[in-house]
Amino acid sequence: MITPTPSASAMNMIAALLEQRTGQQIAANRAWRIETALKPLLRMRGLETLDDLVAQLMMSRTGELGDMVVDALLNQETSFFRDSAVLDMVADAAGALQEEAGTRRLRIWSAGCSTGQEPYSLAMLFDERKIMTCSSPPEIVATDISPAALARARSGRYSQFEIQRGLSVRRMMQWFEGGEGDWAANPELTRKVQFRQHNLAGDPPPPGRFDIVLCRNVLLYFSGALRKAVFDRLAQAVRPGGVLVLGAGETVIGQTDLFAPSERFRGFYNLAEAVAPGARSALG
Repeated sequence: MITPTPSASAMNMIAALLEQRTGQQIAANRAWRIETALKPLLRMRGLETLDDLVAQLMMSRTGELGDMVVDALLNQETSFFRDSAVLDMVADAAGALQEEAGTRRLRIWSAGCSTGQEPYSLAMLFDERKIMTCSSPPEIVATDISPAALARARSGRYSQFEIQRGLSVRRMMQWFEGGEGDWAANPELTRKVQFRQHNLAGDPPPPGRFDIVLCRNVLLYFSGALRKAVFDRLAQAVRPGGVLVLGAGETVIGQTDLFAPSERFRGFYNLAEAVAPGARSALG
Protein backbone atom coordinates (compact mmCIF):
# COMPACT_ATOMS: atom_id res chain seq x y z
CA MET A 1 0.00 0.00 0.00
CA ILE A 2 1.38 3.37 -1.06
CA THR A 3 1.02 6.13 1.51
CA PRO A 4 -0.49 9.26 -0.09
CA THR A 5 1.84 12.22 -0.31
CA PRO A 6 0.73 14.96 2.09
CA SER A 7 -0.33 18.25 0.59
CA ALA A 8 1.93 21.28 0.83
CA SER A 9 -0.76 23.11 2.79
CA ALA A 10 -0.86 20.35 5.42
CA MET A 11 2.92 20.40 5.77
CA ASN A 12 2.92 24.19 6.03
CA MET A 13 0.17 24.27 8.66
CA ILE A 14 1.97 21.75 10.83
CA ALA A 15 5.27 23.60 10.51
CA ALA A 16 3.49 26.87 11.35
CA LEU A 17 1.92 25.27 14.44
CA LEU A 18 5.37 24.21 15.68
CA GLU A 19 6.82 27.67 15.13
CA GLN A 20 3.85 29.41 16.75
CA ARG A 21 4.05 27.24 19.89
CA THR A 22 7.83 26.91 20.28
CA GLY A 23 9.60 29.33 17.94
CA GLN A 24 11.32 26.40 16.25
CA GLN A 25 11.46 26.33 12.47
CA ILE A 26 11.77 23.33 10.18
CA ALA A 27 13.99 24.07 7.19
CA ALA A 28 12.64 23.14 3.78
CA ASN A 29 15.35 20.50 3.32
CA ARG A 30 14.27 18.85 6.58
CA ALA A 31 10.52 18.78 5.92
CA TRP A 32 10.77 14.98 5.80
CA ARG A 33 11.03 15.12 9.61
CA ILE A 34 7.38 16.10 9.81
CA GLU A 35 6.14 12.86 8.26
CA THR A 36 8.67 10.71 10.10
CA ALA A 37 7.98 12.23 13.51
CA LEU A 38 4.20 12.13 13.17
CA LYS A 39 3.81 8.55 11.87
CA PRO A 40 3.31 7.09 15.38
CA LEU A 41 0.67 9.71 16.12
CA LEU A 42 -1.13 8.94 12.85
CA ARG A 43 -1.21 5.24 13.74
CA MET A 44 -2.45 5.97 17.26
CA ARG A 45 -5.29 8.14 15.90
CA GLY A 46 -6.16 5.71 13.08
CA LEU A 47 -5.34 8.30 10.40
CA GLU A 48 -3.78 7.71 7.00
CA THR A 49 -2.34 11.09 6.04
CA LEU A 50 -1.14 14.38 7.46
CA ASP A 51 -4.10 16.00 5.71
CA ASP A 52 -6.40 13.87 7.88
CA LEU A 53 -4.43 15.00 10.95
CA VAL A 54 -4.73 18.66 9.99
CA ALA A 55 -8.48 18.19 9.53
CA GLN A 56 -8.72 16.85 13.08
CA LEU A 57 -6.56 19.69 14.35
CA MET A 58 -8.93 22.22 12.84
CA MET A 59 -11.92 20.53 14.49
CA SER A 60 -10.24 20.03 17.86
CA ARG A 61 -11.51 22.29 20.63
CA THR A 62 -9.31 21.25 23.54
CA GLY A 63 -5.87 21.88 22.03
CA GLU A 64 -4.71 18.47 23.28
CA LEU A 65 -4.07 17.15 19.78
CA GLY A 66 -2.02 20.23 18.94
CA ASP A 67 0.08 19.61 22.04
CA MET A 68 0.68 16.03 20.89
CA VAL A 69 1.71 17.16 17.41
CA VAL A 70 4.15 19.76 18.74
CA ASP A 71 5.62 17.34 21.26
CA ALA A 72 6.22 14.76 18.53
CA LEU A 73 7.97 17.31 16.31
CA LEU A 74 10.39 18.63 18.93
CA ASN A 75 13.97 17.53 18.40
CA GLN A 76 14.82 15.72 21.64
CA GLU A 77 18.20 14.39 20.52
CA THR A 78 20.45 14.13 23.57
CA SER A 79 22.72 11.73 25.41
CA PHE A 80 24.70 11.42 28.60
CA PHE A 81 27.96 13.39 28.52
CA ARG A 82 27.24 14.65 25.02
CA ASP A 83 30.34 16.57 23.88
CA SER A 84 32.08 15.42 27.05
CA ALA A 85 35.02 17.77 26.55
CA VAL A 86 32.63 20.72 26.78
CA LEU A 87 31.08 19.39 29.99
CA ASP A 88 34.55 18.94 31.46
CA MET A 89 35.18 22.62 30.67
CA VAL A 90 31.88 23.50 32.36
CA ALA A 91 33.02 21.61 35.46
CA ASP A 92 36.36 23.47 35.35
CA ALA A 93 34.52 26.79 35.16
CA ALA A 94 32.19 25.76 37.97
CA GLY A 95 35.15 24.89 40.18
CA ALA A 96 36.79 28.27 39.55
CA LEU A 97 33.55 30.18 40.07
CA GLN A 98 32.81 28.24 43.26
CA GLU A 99 36.15 29.25 44.75
CA GLU A 100 35.27 32.89 44.13
CA ALA A 101 31.70 32.48 45.39
CA GLY A 102 32.88 31.31 48.81
CA THR A 103 29.92 30.04 50.79
CA ARG A 104 27.38 31.11 48.15
CA ARG A 105 25.90 28.13 46.35
CA LEU A 106 26.47 28.09 42.58
CA ARG A 107 23.41 28.11 40.32
CA ILE A 108 23.34 26.32 36.96
CA TRP A 109 20.60 26.51 34.32
CA SER A 110 20.34 23.77 31.68
CA ALA A 111 17.94 25.24 29.09
CA GLY A 112 16.30 22.90 26.59
CA CYS A 113 17.26 19.90 28.71
CA SER A 114 15.10 17.38 26.79
CA THR A 115 14.88 14.09 28.73
CA GLY A 116 17.44 15.16 31.31
CA GLN A 117 20.73 13.60 30.29
CA GLU A 118 22.63 16.92 30.26
CA PRO A 119 21.73 18.09 33.78
CA TYR A 120 22.20 14.60 35.21
CA SER A 121 25.63 14.45 33.55
CA LEU A 122 26.51 17.76 35.18
CA ALA A 123 25.30 16.52 38.58
CA MET A 124 27.54 13.46 38.28
CA LEU A 125 30.52 15.56 37.23
CA PHE A 126 30.07 18.06 40.04
CA ASP A 127 29.90 15.23 42.55
CA GLU A 128 33.05 13.64 41.17
CA ARG A 129 34.88 16.96 41.18
CA LYS A 130 33.67 17.75 44.73
CA ILE A 131 32.29 21.09 43.55
CA MET A 132 30.21 22.24 46.48
CA THR A 133 29.92 24.75 49.29
CA CYS A 134 28.77 24.03 52.83
CA SER A 135 28.32 20.40 51.73
CA SER A 136 25.74 21.52 49.13
CA PRO A 137 26.35 20.84 45.43
CA PRO A 138 25.52 23.51 42.84
CA GLU A 139 21.81 24.12 42.33
CA ILE A 140 20.87 22.76 38.90
CA VAL A 141 17.67 24.03 37.28
CA ALA A 142 16.77 22.18 34.08
CA THR A 143 13.99 23.35 31.76
CA ASP A 144 12.28 22.21 28.60
CA ILE A 145 9.09 23.06 26.72
CA SER A 146 7.95 19.44 26.43
CA PRO A 147 5.86 18.02 29.30
CA ALA A 148 6.53 14.49 28.04
CA ALA A 149 10.29 14.99 28.00
CA LEU A 150 10.21 16.51 31.48
CA ALA A 151 8.14 13.62 32.83
CA ARG A 152 10.79 11.20 31.60
CA ALA A 153 13.56 13.38 32.99
CA ARG A 154 11.96 13.53 36.43
CA SER A 155 11.45 9.77 36.45
CA GLY A 156 15.14 9.23 35.74
CA ARG A 157 14.30 6.10 33.74
CA TYR A 158 16.25 5.30 30.57
CA SER A 159 16.49 2.43 28.13
CA GLN A 160 19.55 0.24 27.83
CA PHE A 161 20.43 2.09 24.61
CA GLU A 162 20.15 5.52 26.27
CA ILE A 163 22.23 4.42 29.25
CA GLN A 164 25.01 3.08 27.05
CA ARG A 165 25.25 6.34 25.09
CA GLY A 166 27.95 8.23 26.94
CA LEU A 167 27.93 6.54 30.34
CA SER A 168 30.90 4.53 31.52
CA VAL A 169 30.25 1.23 33.30
CA ARG A 170 31.49 2.81 36.53
CA ARG A 171 28.96 5.65 36.32
CA MET A 172 26.19 3.26 35.32
CA MET A 173 26.79 1.13 38.38
CA GLN A 174 27.22 4.08 40.74
CA TRP A 175 24.22 6.16 39.72
CA PHE A 176 21.68 3.76 38.17
CA GLU A 177 19.93 0.50 38.92
CA GLY A 178 19.05 -1.95 36.16
CA GLY A 179 15.49 -3.14 35.82
CA GLU A 180 13.14 -4.84 33.38
CA GLY A 181 14.63 -3.53 30.17
CA ASP A 182 15.50 -0.09 31.53
CA TRP A 183 17.61 1.66 34.13
CA ALA A 184 16.49 4.02 36.89
CA ALA A 185 18.59 6.83 38.35
CA ASN A 186 18.96 6.50 42.08
CA PRO A 187 17.37 9.16 44.33
CA GLU A 188 20.77 10.62 45.19
CA LEU A 189 21.08 11.69 41.56
CA THR A 190 17.49 12.75 40.80
CA ARG A 191 17.28 15.05 43.80
CA LYS A 192 20.27 17.03 42.52
CA VAL A 193 18.22 18.47 39.61
CA GLN A 194 15.07 20.63 39.58
CA PHE A 195 13.02 20.20 36.40
CA ARG A 196 10.62 22.94 35.26
CA GLN A 197 8.59 23.57 32.12
CA HIS A 198 9.81 26.64 30.24
CA ASN A 199 9.49 28.03 26.71
CA LEU A 200 12.69 29.76 25.62
CA ALA A 201 10.81 31.49 22.82
CA GLY A 202 8.48 33.43 25.08
CA ASP A 203 8.84 32.83 28.80
CA PRO A 204 11.01 34.98 31.09
CA PRO A 205 14.02 33.13 32.50
CA PRO A 206 13.68 31.25 35.78
CA PRO A 207 13.92 33.54 38.84
CA GLY A 208 17.32 34.68 40.05
CA ARG A 209 20.71 34.76 38.41
CA PHE A 210 22.84 31.86 37.25
CA ASP A 211 26.59 31.40 37.32
CA ILE A 212 26.47 29.10 34.28
CA VAL A 213 23.74 28.89 31.64
CA LEU A 214 23.84 26.04 29.13
CA CYS A 215 21.71 26.56 26.03
CA ARG A 216 23.19 24.06 23.61
CA ASN A 217 21.85 23.19 20.16
CA VAL A 218 18.55 25.01 20.64
CA LEU A 219 19.02 28.47 19.13
CA LEU A 220 19.91 27.12 15.69
CA TYR A 221 16.24 26.18 15.20
CA PHE A 222 15.09 29.78 15.75
CA SER A 223 14.78 32.66 13.32
CA GLY A 224 17.35 35.45 13.59
CA ALA A 225 14.87 37.82 15.23
CA LEU A 226 13.77 35.27 17.79
CA ARG A 227 17.36 34.26 18.48
CA LYS A 228 18.15 37.87 19.36
CA ALA A 229 15.15 38.05 21.70
CA VAL A 230 16.28 34.85 23.44
CA PHE A 231 19.77 36.27 23.90
CA ASP A 232 18.14 39.32 25.51
CA ARG A 233 16.44 37.05 28.04
CA LEU A 234 19.56 34.95 28.62
CA ALA A 235 21.47 38.15 29.42
CA GLN A 236 18.97 38.78 32.22
CA ALA A 237 19.68 35.33 33.64
CA VAL A 238 23.50 35.27 33.63
CA ARG A 239 25.19 36.62 36.72
CA PRO A 240 27.91 39.21 35.94
CA GLY A 241 31.08 37.15 35.85
CA GLY A 242 29.09 34.05 34.90
CA VAL A 243 29.21 32.23 31.58
CA LEU A 244 26.90 31.21 28.74
CA VAL A 245 27.56 27.87 27.02
CA LEU A 246 26.25 27.32 23.49
CA GLY A 247 26.37 24.37 21.10
CA ALA A 248 29.28 23.75 18.76
CA GLY A 249 27.46 25.26 15.78
CA GLU A 250 26.18 28.31 17.66
CA THR A 251 27.73 31.68 18.42
CA VAL A 252 26.85 35.11 19.75
CA ILE A 253 28.95 36.82 17.08
CA GLY A 254 26.69 38.72 14.71
CA GLN A 255 23.67 37.71 16.79
CA THR A 256 23.78 39.97 19.85
CA ASP A 257 25.87 42.69 21.48
CA LEU A 258 24.99 41.52 24.98
CA PHE A 259 27.56 38.70 25.09
CA ALA A 260 31.18 38.44 24.05
CA PRO A 261 33.65 35.53 23.86
CA SER A 262 35.11 34.85 27.30
CA GLU A 263 38.82 35.46 27.67
CA ARG A 264 38.90 33.46 30.89
CA PHE A 265 36.85 30.42 29.82
CA ARG A 266 37.64 29.76 26.17
CA GLY A 267 34.72 28.60 24.07
CA PHE A 268 32.19 30.17 26.44
CA TYR A 269 30.65 33.66 26.61
CA ASN A 270 30.44 36.40 29.24
CA LEU A 271 28.18 39.41 29.42
CA ALA A 272 29.76 42.13 27.31
CA GLU A 273 31.68 44.70 29.36
CA ALA A 274 29.30 47.46 28.35
CA VAL A 275 26.36 45.34 29.52
CA ALA A 276 27.72 43.82 32.74
CA PRO A 277 27.55 46.95 34.95
CA GLY A 278 23.94 47.57 33.92
CA ALA A 279 23.11 43.91 34.43
CA ARG A 280 24.71 44.02 37.85
CA SER A 281 22.60 47.03 38.79
CA ALA A 282 19.39 45.58 37.37
CA LEU A 283 19.86 42.13 38.83
CA GLY A 284 21.25 43.11 42.18
